[in-house]
Amino acid sequence: MKIISAIILWVLMPATHKNANSTEVLQSMYSRYHGNWHKSLSFNQTTERYRNDSLIKTSTWYETIVYPDLLRIDFDSPNSSAGVIFRHDSTYAFRNKKIVRSTGDENELIFFLGGMYSMTFEKVLGHFLELNYDLSKFHASTWKGKPVYVLGANKDGDEANQLWIDQEGLFAVRFIKYAAGTKEEGFFEQQIPLKNAWSETKCSFYINDKLLQVETYHNLIPDAPADMRMFDPGSLNR
Repeated sequence: MKIISAIILWVLMPATHKNANSTEVLQSMYSRYHGNWHKSLSFNQTTERYRNDSLIKTSTWYETIVYPDLLRIDFDSPNSSAGVIFRHDSTYAFRNKKIVRSTGDENELIFFLGGMYSMTFEKVLGHFLELNYDLSKFHASTWKGKPVYVLGANKDGDEANQLWIDQEGLFAVRFIKYAAGTKEEGFFEQQIPLKNAWSETKCSFYINDKLLQVETYHNLIPDAPADMRMFDPGSLNR
C-alpha cells in the first residue's frame, strides 16, 4: 500500500524534469487555458499608494479588460471624467474627458494575466521576446512555500526579466523587470477560480524594492459585455 501511495503521489506532482524549459511551460499554460480563459473582466479595486513604504493615498478604481490588450481604468467612479486607457501598444491618460498624455507603451501585465490566451501561440512566443524575456533561461524554485517555474532566469537572484508561474495552477504569481537602471517587481496573489480559469485579487508593485502600490479587487465579473467605444480615446467627448 505504501508503494502504491508513493507512485500516485509521484504521478500527481508537477513535472520539473531537467529538460523542462520556458517554452515548454508556456505551451502547457496555453494548452490548458486557450479557449477557456474569460474574454473580458470587469471589477473595482481598492488602490493604495505608498511612498517610502508609508501609505499616502487610498482610492477606488473601476476597471474593464477585454483581452488580449485593452484596459480602461476610471478613477473614483464608473465612466469617470479621469482615468487611463491602454489600447494595444499605446497608453492614454485623460482628465475632464480629454486626453492629456499619450505614450507608446503597452501594459504588458494584461498579456501575462490573460491576454496571451487570445493570441496564437507563435505570437505569444514572439511577444515575450519583444518584451525582452529570454526564454532560453529557466529554472524551478519556490514562492511563498509553493513550487514555481521561473521563465527568463537561470537561478534565483539573476538580474534578468523573469515571470514566475505557479506549477499547479499554471498562472503568474510574480514578475521582475529591469529597465534603465530601475527594477520593477509585482506579486499576484489570492487567486480565485473564474469559470475555467483564474484571477488574482491582490497585486503589489515595487520599484527598486520600495513598495509603490497595492491593489485589492472586488466584484469581479468575467465575460460581461463591454461597450468597445470605451477603449477609443476619440470617443471621450461623444
